[in-house]
Amino acid sequence: MKYLLSSILFLLFSIYCSFAQNVSGPGLERNNFIPGEKMVFQIFYGPINAGRVDTHLKLDTIRGREVYYAEAVARTTGISDKLYKIRDMYAGYFEPETLLPIKSIRDIKEGNYKKFNIVEYYHDSLKAVSSESGEHEIPANIRDMVSVFYYVRTINFDTMKYDDIIYVNTFFDDELFPFNMRFRGRETIRTRGGSFSCIKIVPFVEPGRIFRNEDDMTLWFSDDGNCAPIRGKFELIVGSIKCDLIEWEGFKY
Repeated sequence: MKYLLSSILFLLFSIYCSFAQNVSGPGLERNNFIPGEKMVFQIFYGPINAGRVDTHLKLDTIRGREVYYAEAVARTTGISDKLYKIRDMYAGYFEPETLLPIKSIRDIKEGNYKKFNIVEYYHDSLKAVSSESGEHEIPANIRDMVSVFYYVRTINFDTMKYDDIIYVNTFFDDELFPFNMRFRGRETIRTRGGSFSCIKIVPFVEPGRIFRNEDDMTLWFSDDGNCAPIRGKFELIVGSIKCDLIEWEGFKY
């Protein structure tokens, strides 16, 4: 459980083949969210209600300019909370125009394990400075785990073909982390929140520690102006996890 909620949160926020469409540049297709947006996700381990993730987006000021500030808090609930308590917080400041990260905050409390780290990004000099490990070289257009969650929602999926690959480079846990995803068309799914027409995406995952196969994760985003995350499904070696959007407010559309 120590790794499951952290991995799920990252994949919510929580994106190589020569024929694939490359969408990793700084230009944004569309902006489908506004400050004031809030979402709540319920995490199920099989039939068990295992936890929840709360997210919100607002305007803030950093380095003398107005920016977006997004925060996500993951926690176990019920019997899962008694077996292994998790209180994880991920936050990030990022540019409204490019959605490039300016500052990332990671505050982890999982059982007896604790971790706190702040990363500052300097895109002009291609540097990231971690409070834990110091200075790192980064490529252009790097994303952090918070800003990438919003960046994916700007993509115009109408221009994509089945099995096109989305490329996004991220900086996570003080390392470069490519997050590649395949577009798998559209389908309608039903959750506790209702019935939704969705865009379906299948990220590449590494078989071994958690997953058996490279396509054991599926993400669904609403096929509308908001492109909101609706569900994540994770087929694991130790069982199946589902993460559903159950509450929301402040959507742009």
